[in-house]
Amino acid sequence: MAQAPRKILVTSALPYANGSIHLGHLLEHIQTNIWTRFQKMRGHTCYSVCADDAHGTPVMLKAQELGITPEEMVDRTRAEHHQDLLDFDIDYDNYYVTHSPENKLLSETIYNRLHAAGYISTKIINQLYDPEKGMFLPDRFIKGDCPKCGAEDQNGDSCDVCSATYATTEVLNPRSVVSGATPILKDSEHYFFDLPKFSDMLQTWIKSGTVQAEMVNKLQEWFEQGLQQWDISRDAPYFGFEIPNAPGKYFYVWVDAPVGYMASFLNFCEKNNVSFDEYWNADSDAELYHFIGKDITYFHCLFWPAMLEGAGYRKPTGVNIHGFVTVNGAKMSKSKGTFIKARTYLDHLNPEYLRYYFASKLNDSVTDIDLNFEDFTQKVNSDLVGKVVNIASRCASFITKKFDSKLSDNILDPALLNEFSAASESIAQHFESRQYHHAIREIMALADKANQFIDTQAPWVTIKDPQLQQHTHDVCSMGIHMFRVLSIYLSPVLPDLSLKAQEFLNDRFVWGSAQTTLTGHSINKFKAMLQRVDSDKVAAMVDASKEHLAVTEDASKKVKTTKKTEKSAKPGNKSDNDDEIAPMIQFDDFAKVDLRIAKIVSADHVEGADKLLCLQLDIGTETTRQVFAGIKSAYAPEDLAGKLTVMVANLAPRKMRFGMSEGMVLAAGPGGDELYILEPHAGAQPGMRVK
Repeated sequence: MAQAPRKILVTSALPYANGSIHLGHLLEHIQTNIWTRFQKMRGHTCYSVCADDAHGTPVMLKAQELGITPEEMVDRTRAEHHQDLLDFDIDYDNYYVTHSPENKLLSETIYNRLHAAGYISTKIINQLYDPEKGMFLPDRFIKGDCPKCGAEDQNGDSCDVCSATYATTEVLNPRSVVSGATPILKDSEHYFFDLPKFSDMLQTWIKSGTVQAEMVNKLQEWFEQGLQQWDISRDAPYFGFEIPNAPGKYFYVWVDAPVGYMASFLNFCEKNNVSFDEYWNADSDAELYHFIGKDITYFHCLFWPAMLEGAGYRKPTGVNIHGFVTVNGAKMSKSKGTFIKARTYLDHLNPEYLRYYFASKLNDSVTDIDLNFEDFTQKVNSDLVGKVVNIASRCASFITKKFDSKLSDNILDPALLNEFSAASESIAQHFESRQYHHAIREIMALADKANQFIDTQAPWVTIKDPQLQQHTHDVCSMGIHMFRVLSIYLSPVLPDLSLKAQEFLNDRFVWGSAQTTLTGHSINKFKAMLQRVDSDKVAAMVDASKEHLAVTEDASKKVKTTKKTEKSAKPGNKSDNDDEIAPMIQFDDFAKVDLRIAKIVSADHVEGADKLLCLQLDIGTETTRQVFAGIKSAYAPEDLAGKLTVMVANLAPRKMRFGMSEGMVLAAGPGGDELYILEPHAGAQPGMRVK
């Protein structure tokens, strides 16, 4: 059934300009690209835009480190990112940068409208200031001793040793990561957006089908806690846009980053005579979709739509949220070589492999996608090479050598070919709803039927019989027809394979092409379309990632050596992350620690904390315990619910900035993504004492 033409604008979350694109980024960009290619094949007007997120203190400091201007740096990075995406066949209609005149204009317009409507206020806050560098320090640029346990060289907002969180002003012996100077306290006026005023609107909006059902409850928790005013300013020096009528005050990157969607589209509109207002005005009848990762759900589902509403622009039709990428069942790890850059992948493997593998796993949920290299190799080789391309390779040579490169005028099995074409609407619905894995499953089921047909008819046998030449012609033509339909359905996922198929078939695909048949049609000589995945190349890619890390680590060690690394770098240590054994204690000391089996009832992000997750733990009592744990770098909250772990049950409650922490969970590892909560064997029950 033909659809009325739609007007659609699609955006993806912006890669940050101080690092390379990696596999985690690619999941989102591939998911977005498949959806937009599908919409275009259906005949809809569908524009997709993206940009580099180019502002902020990290970009400014990185440019200083490189000895170039921030403008030069973001130009370089944008070019690198854009080429990586293009080489993965991710063809945005416009790939721009947030450091642009269009973004400045729109950021100021939105701010001025919000200010005029009474949604902007100011407040004096007390911050740590680097007197040598002459700049206020974000939490991430402060190191010092933990005010709770005294551990050295901890972050400015949380401790990796005891998991405590604290204000930067509480850090003992603080130092600036930027200059090494001792920071001082200094007052600063900050600008805030009044998010709580939009609470009712936002609750209605997120329940209207714009956000996946599984995320609605998650977002509801923020309303229960009470929305907070959002800090939208930073002090000079800062790389970004100055706030109107506020000298020395700059828009925080989170303001102009989403405006980057609008700015990229405005730049596209100006170059292509497209109406910007038709897509962004409050009364727009166009569809607007954001594709984002689950880590920025709060921002894109609360802060950003509230700003749009307050400034008189339309809100998104839908926010499509996806999970993270794991590799071989674990978080991407630099030490294991599985933190893989897009370019490192491209140096070794065909991008179509990854596009297909992600598509075979992706659905409309926020479940993490695991890139298992063994499964990856088997799936691509079996499905794409062994099933789809194999159909054409088995039939094409007979057509070109024996039948003058022309398909038969006959359809040998109309019912079978009709089954292929009739699948069009079902597969289309799977793509539309982002249930790509269902689409792939249905396509591969058809591929199995095509290969069964060819196996049964055995044209390599019948070609030898002069009486069966027409039959052989019909069989091989039937195989080519089925291959053609499969190639049409796979076009959004595998654009390069689709182009090769179109060249081979002397044809041009749209989605409706599945309903037509190329009887009596001349085709071109078949050329190899896809090679098998070479396991050695997969291994080489992993090794290359490890080598890159080693260079990076060596360089960082030369720049700065901390007390912590000095202690751990002792001969005979099994790992550079091993700590010295603590001083001996007596049995009576240990007996005071009450360790209990705990079931993680729920886990949630903590607003404003980079490393903490808030855990609700069942230890067999009538009420659950709330514990703040510094394990966010290693675990997504969704992965923890239902797990058993071990906690210190008799640790005195600690009042933290985010609430009361009523215990401590146990974890092992050097930190970062290499952190592992302790899990008991099967049979352990919540509340059992660990003896």
